[in-house]
This record gives sequence, C-alpha cells and structure tokens, in this order.
Amino acid sequence: MCFLLDQQKGDGSWGAPDGYGLVPTLSAVEALLTELRRVQRLAAGAVQYGLLTGAVARGLAWLSAWLSEGSRKPFPDTIAAEFIVPWLIGDINRQLGRLVSEPLPGLDAWSTHPPLPVPAKGDEGLLERIRSSVRDRHVLPDKLWHSLEILGADAAGAYNVRPVNGAVGGSPAATVAWQGTDGRSTRTVDQVLTSTRYLGAVQRRGLGPVPGISPITYFERAWTISALATGRMDTQIPRELVDSLRQGLSDTGAPAAPGLPTDSDDTAGVLYALARAGDQPSPDCLWGYEADSHFRCFMDERTPSTSTNAHILETLAALNPTDRIRRQDAAEKVAAWLRENQEPDGKWWDKWHASPYYATACCALALNRSATLGIDAVEAVDGAVRWVLDTQRADGSWGRWEGTDEETSYALHILLATHTPGDRTALTHAAARGCAFLLRQSGPGIDDRDAHLPSLWHDKDLYAPIAVIRAARLAALHLAATDPDVMAALPEGNSAPAWVGGQ
Repeated sequence: MCFLLDQQKGDGSWGAPDGYGLVPTLSAVEALLTELRRVQRLAAGAVQYGLLTGAVARGLAWLSAWLSEGSRKPFPDTIAAEFIVPWLIGDINRQLGRLVSEPLPGLDAWSTHPPLPVPAKGDEGLLERIRSSVRDRHVLPDKLWHSLEILGADAAGAYNVRPVNGAVGGSPAATVAWQGTDGRSTRTVDQVLTSTRYLGAVQRRGLGPVPGISPITYFERAWTISALATGRMDTQIPRELVDSLRQGLSDTGAPAAPGLPTDSDDTAGVLYALARAGDQPSPDCLWGYEADSHFRCFMDERTPSTSTNAHILETLAALNPTDRIRRQDAAEKVAAWLRENQEPDGKWWDKWHASPYYATACCALALNRSATLGIDAVEAVDGAVRWVLDTQRADGSWGRWEGTDEETSYALHILLATHTPGDRTALTHAAARGCAFLLRQSGPGIDDRDAHLPSLWHDKDLYAPIAVIRAARLAALHLAATDPDVMAALPEGNSAPAWVGGQ
C-alpha cells in the first residue's frame, strides 16, 4: 500500500505518459479500493483512511477523464492489455456499484457516477469466452498463463495450469491468482508450498513490491551476451552459461524463462548467444514461426515485432546452416520487411519496448550485419543514423520522454557499431557527447545503482531488466572508448573508463 501511495503522480495517475498510465492506474485504483474496504472493516485510523480515499478519488478522476476519450485514445500494446483493461474496469465498476448500499465516506460522489467505459480496443467478449471455457475445464493456452489473473476467481480452477519452480507463467500476479481457493483445482500441497516460497522470494527481493515478470532466465542471459558482442568486447562466456542456454532450446525454440511459452524472439536470442560462444546451433526451430513476409513471435499473435525480426535476421547472419538457400531466402525476406516498416524519419517502433531507440538499434544493427549475406541495407541504416543525430538532446543524451542511460546506450550502438557513408565528424562529436552523458550519470565504472534506469520494456506494465540495460551501457562505453576519434572529442574532464584496453 505504501508503495502504491508513494508512486502516484500529481495528476492522480500511475505509470508512464502516452497511455502507459492506463493499466497501472486501473490496477492501483482497484487494489486501493479493495484495501479501503479492509481498512473500513478494521476501523483503522482516520489518517490512513484519508490517504486511501484521497488516492482513490484522484485515480478515479484521472481514469474517468482518460476513458471518456477512450474510443479515440488507443492504449499501448503491452502484454494482454486487451484483456487486462476490461477486467480491471469491470472490477472497479462493481466496487463503485457497491457504494450505494455500502458507502465509503469520502467517495460519495462516485456512488452516482456513470460506470467507467471500456475502450474499443478492450475485448470484453473474448475475455468472457476465455473465462467460460476455463469454467468448462477446457485447456487454457500456455500463452495466457502469464496473465492468469484476468480470469478472476476462475483462475484457481484452470486445471491444466501448473507452476514451474513455483511460478505460474513467470508472474507473481498469475501465481497469486492460481493459489485462490477453488474445489475443482488439482493443485498439490507441494505445488502450493513451492509457489508460496517463490512469492516470498520475489517480495523479499524488492522489499515489498514485486516485479511483473520473474524470472527472465534465458532472455536476460542471451540479451546480455548479445549486447556485449555489439560492444565488440572480447568476453569469455562461462561454460555453465552456455550449457544453460542449450538446455533452454527445444524443437519449438526457447522461452524467456522456464514456465513461459517458446517464442521466436528468445529463440533467436539464444541461438545468437550460442553462436557467439562458438557453437553452431541449427536454426530449424525458427522455421515454425515463419510467415509469408516476416516471422511471428508466437504461432498466434495480433501484431508482429520489428525487434524480433531484427534478432532473427542477425541470428541468420551469424549462423552457418547446412541449408544456406533457405537461410538466404529468409534473411532477404526479413530485411525487406524491416525496410518497409521503417518510419520516414529513419526510426522504428516495436511492441516489446516503449522507446524507438531500442527498436531502431535492433533493426539498424541487424541490417548492417546482413551485408555479410550480400543484402544491401545501407540506405535504411543511414536513415537510422541521421535520425539519431537529429534527436540528440542538449545534454548529450537520447530518450523518448527524457534522456536516459538505456536509450543513450542504444543511440551510441547505432552511431558506433554500424557503417554508413554519413558525416563522420558530426557522428564523432555526437557520440562523444553521448559518452560524456553516460559517464556523468554514474561515473566511469560499471555500477548501475545511481544510473537513471526508468522502466521501458513491455510486459503487462513497463519494467527494467537491469542486467540487460547494464550490458547495453557497457557495450556503448566500450565502443566509444575504443574509438580514438570519439575519445579525442570528449568534453574536457571526461576520460575513457579505466577497464577499457588496460587504461
């Protein structure tokens, strides 16, 4: 509760701008309304009650204003948002409906307020059909396990859902929903105890608040190796790490972590990491995701991903399969699709990240690497470089809403790890200013404790995979520090990190 109250913004919302506040604000208001009922029953102090009613009233006011334009305001494509939004709105409306017969002092005005409307993008009909299917004991697709809480009381009766290492779908929220009481459930005592230990562990790690997704084993390891490779860092990859990635692969690819469904993004990431470690894994597990013009993340998905296709292109360029003709055809198809989806100003957007700097770095680096397969993408990569140069902030940083370590690192990857015929002088000075920004944020070392790391990655809400972001920053600094022109252009008072090149 204290965490939620502390995180509320001045306008009454929670979360990031540009529609990213909808899901966290709905979630916080629903939770605080539930807590308010508990506090009322316990006859808690007036101060605590007043803090809760004030936060709920401000959150409801923000939601009412935002949702009144909901049919014209699309919300971001975070995981299961089309189900989570109508589920939470339905729960809030039911709680507001109780105010007539069971009033909550301080929220009297909301007892006669019209119900919050569900935006057009929210799929109430499909949500109810999924719930009905689960009540009839039909198999729930494992892709939905991560968002099991959308089922409400029916979550505990989803008989085919099972935890892995205590976690249901890698989600604390889904795990709590799975633990609900339901006589139809086939849960064992050992499963419940293991999931309870998992929930306790993730709560202790955050000193109360829990992450939206945990663990992210294979994703975190593969993306870290990939980032260090982007930085041209001669890093010895531990054999235990390589073995764990191998174990994550199956005939359908790799998941982000045990207990999550396989997907082509993590599959490509794991294959690429293994290739960087000296293996030559077969790309056969990727072919099942291939569509006519691109690759799908999942067998059944609403929107394709630019970063996923970029990772697949980079992986195809890194592998040396026996069927080189199929590899070449797939790479050319993906490269063409990426070029078609580039914005006129040179950037890309993606459904797995809030910032175009991430998507643009993925696409530009992959297209740059595709030159090894004879694919001409110079114009697209040059457009990305020009966009990066045009969007640098006055303090040397880059960022969608403000300058951040993470987005500045991606911009430096684009400038320093690609080859384009652009203005080398402008590129060098921009990179030097970006490097100086990173050094100012947390000094020349690699400790991210003081770094500016807002949540930008898409899950059910935005999150920040710290190890992946740290690796991206390390790679950016290494690229800059090993470029003599960039080092010569560094503003006075800055120098290369001491861990680079024995300096």
